[in-house]
Amino acid sequence: MTTKRGTISGINGNLMPVEFEDAVIQNEVAYAVLDDTRLKAEVIRVRGRRADLQVFEDTTGLQVGGPVEFTGQLLSVELAPGLLGQIFDGLQNPLPKLAEQCGFFLKRGTYLPAIPRDRAWAYMPTVQPGATVRAGDTLGTVPEGIFTHRIMAPFTLSGSWTLDHAARAGNYTVEQEIARLRPLTADYGGQETLSVSMLQTWPVKIPIRCYAERLKPGEPLITKIRILDTFFPVARGGTYCIPGPFGAGKTVLQQLTSRHADVDIVIIAACGERAGEVVETLREFPHLTDPRTGRTLMERTIIVCNTSSMPVAAREASVYTGVTLAEYYRQMGLNVLLLADSTSRWAQSLREMSGRLEEIPGEEAFPAYLESVIASLYERGGIVRLNDKTFGSVTIGGTVSPAGGNFEEPVTQATLKVVGAFHGLSRDRANARRFPSIHPLESWSKYRSIVPRAELDLARRVLREGNEVDQMMKVLGEEGTSLADFVVYLKAEYLDAVYLQQDAYHPVDGATSAERQKYVFHYLAGILGTPMKFADKAGARKFFQTLTQVTKDWNETLQESSAFDEIAARLKQMVAEVTDDA
Repeated sequence: MTTKRGTISGINGNLMPVEFEDAVIQNEVAYAVLDDTRLKAEVIRVRGRRADLQVFEDTTGLQVGGPVEFTGQLLSVELAPGLLGQIFDGLQNPLPKLAEQCGFFLKRGTYLPAIPRDRAWAYMPTVQPGATVRAGDTLGTVPEGIFTHRIMAPFTLSGSWTLDHAARAGNYTVEQEIARLRPLTADYGGQETLSVSMLQTWPVKIPIRCYAERLKPGEPLITKIRILDTFFPVARGGTYCIPGPFGAGKTVLQQLTSRHADVDIVIIAACGERAGEVVETLREFPHLTDPRTGRTLMERTIIVCNTSSMPVAAREASVYTGVTLAEYYRQMGLNVLLLADSTSRWAQSLREMSGRLEEIPGEEAFPAYLESVIASLYERGGIVRLNDKTFGSVTIGGTVSPAGGNFEEPVTQATLKVVGAFHGLSRDRANARRFPSIHPLESWSKYRSIVPRAELDLARRVLREGNEVDQMMKVLGEEGTSLADFVVYLKAEYLDAVYLQQDAYHPVDGATSAERQKYVFHYLAGILGTPMKFADKAGARKFFQTLTQVTKDWNETLQESSAFDEIAARLKQMVAEVTDDA
């Protein structure tokens, strides 16, 4: 490691201007030295012989003229077996290990390796000496939980290399050599061979692009949440956002998605969330049962945790740390879901540093380049075809916390320009206990649904017309509404109650498979499209109340049971009794 030195020329909160002599690069890691403590920082702007650094720790005690050491390395994360099940901060420090060393109050300037150095892994080579490899190609595998962790050629390789030596099958730590590579070009930087271990590092702000082709997302990502899979689907490798006011259920919806979504790895980037919500996540996840394996959900989860009380600069790094870990597992042919909560507070950290840099502000004092920064994050999602012709994906879902639920604010609008699906949460639906509180008329998705387009259009038309009748009744009253319009309103309320709403705590209704959604929605579309005849509004109301309760019982019945078919037959009979032909 090359050490270059500089001198502190000013301090403004977490912003630290530094005068330097040797070459300094953007996003380089540096340390402000305070007695025996070294505070980690990152270069965010270079102008002449002056660099502006954002410090990831409290800057109390630093003085003008104090020493700064530049490392010559970019802000990076460690990539190796042992990441799954871990809880990191934004700089990839393992929080449980930090707590063991420092107690409940973490001491600043304490940094620990993210990957245990003493743990041995059962390594199995998959290529023989003499083989030609490129960056990202698999050299061997180790078991990591329920997955086969690929040990890959360093992502920093350029061109083709020859495997000069391969370690035998056996137990190795992440720092031991498992292969040696030799460049095919003899004058490749004057380097004869390159030693490879299981451990490699990668800069968090540079995407990992060691794949053959990037593909367009098309296959739906099944979340088993009906309103998402049917009305506002997310594609595998796609992007989506969940804006909503405080208390509308963003965090709960993300936890349900992480539990039931058809993905291999879940990465949660708790970026600037309130400490209470983060603690709830940390407490619940180790005890949640994974429906796929029957074991704890934490075994295939990584949590990157930066609460609102932590330094604002580290809050920005947490999102990039999370997406880099997601790209790493995508290189193994796995499907990864990254949940960022909340990107609003990430944007607030950008606004704070932009203000201290005295940059020209944009709308609501956010930096003028806010849109490009948000776009660069979501663009790192996607589905790719790897060099070995397998496929991997990163699906990115970010929550947005606009003040007062105002979707016109800059962060929400910048996000809507780049995502493929918008799941807007409604305070009115949350207050009415209609969960998930996704607004069925304001939300949208560019991805393909799992149900036929004609049935989906019918349901949306019923919801839209029912909402219009509801607004009219608020002005004219129920007596000012015709019976036909009132039936349309009742159909919309029926669809909302039995399909859009879902009981997350029920063992059956809490997670609805794609096959069941298709069957049930086809059945409900038939009911919605059936002309019905009633003597008066009271009769219509009573019928739909009974129909709603029977359908809710149907939702809570196993599809493989005889009771499921019996309730379906009863629903069919009930509808037949009120049709025009009855």
